[in-house]
Amino acid sequence: MNFGPYDFLIDFCLMSVLLFLAQLMRSKIKLIQNLYLPSSLIAGFMGLVCSNQVLGILPFSEKISSYAYLGIVVLFASLFIGNENKGSFKQVINEVGDTFTLNMAAEIGQFGFSLLVGTFVLTKFFPEVNHAFSILLPAGFVGGHGYAAAIGGTLQDVGGWDEAITIGQTFATIGLLSGIIGGLILINIATRKGYTRLVKSMNQLPLSMQTGLVPKKERDVMGENTVSPMSIDPMTWHLLLILIATAGGYFAQIGMKKVLPGITLPMFSLSMLAGILVQVVLKAVKMDSYVDKRVITRIGSSITDYLVAFGVASIKISIVVKYAVPIIVMLAIGLFYAVFYSMVICRRLFKNYWFERSIFIYGWSTGVVAMGVTLLRIVDPEYRSKTLEDYGMAYVFISFVEILIVALLPLFAIAGNGMIAGGVLILIWLALMGVTAAKYGIKTDDGATLREGEVKRNFSDSAM
Repeated sequence: MNFGPYDFLIDFCLMSVLLFLAQLMRSKIKLIQNLYLPSSLIAGFMGLVCSNQVLGILPFSEKISSYAYLGIVVLFASLFIGNENKGSFKQVINEVGDTFTLNMAAEIGQFGFSLLVGTFVLTKFFPEVNHAFSILLPAGFVGGHGYAAAIGGTLQDVGGWDEAITIGQTFATIGLLSGIIGGLILINIATRKGYTRLVKSMNQLPLSMQTGLVPKKERDVMGENTVSPMSIDPMTWHLLLILIATAGGYFAQIGMKKVLPGITLPMFSLSMLAGILVQVVLKAVKMDSYVDKRVITRIGSSITDYLVAFGVASIKISIVVKYAVPIIVMLAIGLFYAVFYSMVICRRLFKNYWFERSIFIYGWSTGVVAMGVTLLRIVDPEYRSKTLEDYGMAYVFISFVEILIVALLPLFAIAGNGMIAGGVLILIWLALMGVTAAKYGIKTDDGATLREGEVKRNFSDSAM
């Protein structure tokens, strides 16, 4: 069957209907609200059930499985456009050192243990499984559906493994569910043991975060009009910058295949480099101040909604069934690491508000940053622990390491060097924790004792 422009359009129209229905369900159904399930995930599940794999009532094209990777190419193109200088690396280390090292270690450790332990276990007990299988667990857990599409796409394009994207999207989907359900369980335990400093018991988030609908008094602006609509619409202006970078990545890959046929770089990496070039050009012509990073971020978030929805909807059930046991094995490794690292190691190393900072790490290291924020809001409704503020400052430099991980690790895995790469990452992981312990010490209290810099809220004065 030929694929034409109308097929592409209708695919997005149908998914838009599902996203609308998902948001409607989120705003009305208590169970969904209590689980804080993203509308994109709900829409993806509906798309999967309504696709030809199950009910066959929605005429999606056969190309929807490629949309998640295309989305990540566009998303990576936007990463550095509109960025501003937020301080030096030395300043970050001095001000939020433990936040930087422990959040960085969380990601490096997840990839390291998955590649080292996962590859060893799978090679020994499931020798028929692709040797790059284990990298898809941290791709889905740490990076969500976006990284799963990016790394899975690299394994498909460079490694010739067509099943990679579906497996990565499966890990990402289960990771999101594990993040919220597991996070709520951990919070419930922590409040009973007195680990939380700012809430006494588990409380629901504001109604707007439950329903997804923001009342007028809580709304804020998504950005500024940096160009005049008389010349070009502000949204068009920001979108075209992202698409220019996307095109740059596409044509750069074509050019590389002609000039360097033996070397292949993922298109999303090249689109990110093209985005950096766009930002350099904007600064050179003194137009960088006319780019609002908030608008760029909103466009990227919009792409992510469709990326997640199409990623889940295009999961091939037959492939999940085929690899069910290896998937379960890797899930056990990933969940054990996420819980042990955040609840045991971070408890000993964070200088203050260890649980608030750790539950945030658990949330994003099993799902996405938005999931970490959701869990954080439950235990720190007013952000008094400064967890999010510190992370925002540290992430400026963490993001560079993330990009190297996503761009290079799949190539090591494809070459059969996953265990070696995993071993190197474990050494870096140990070094990061060693630096943290040397600077801030190892805490030996029971977790409920106040630490320096903490203020425990007086619950008798106000109800939470």
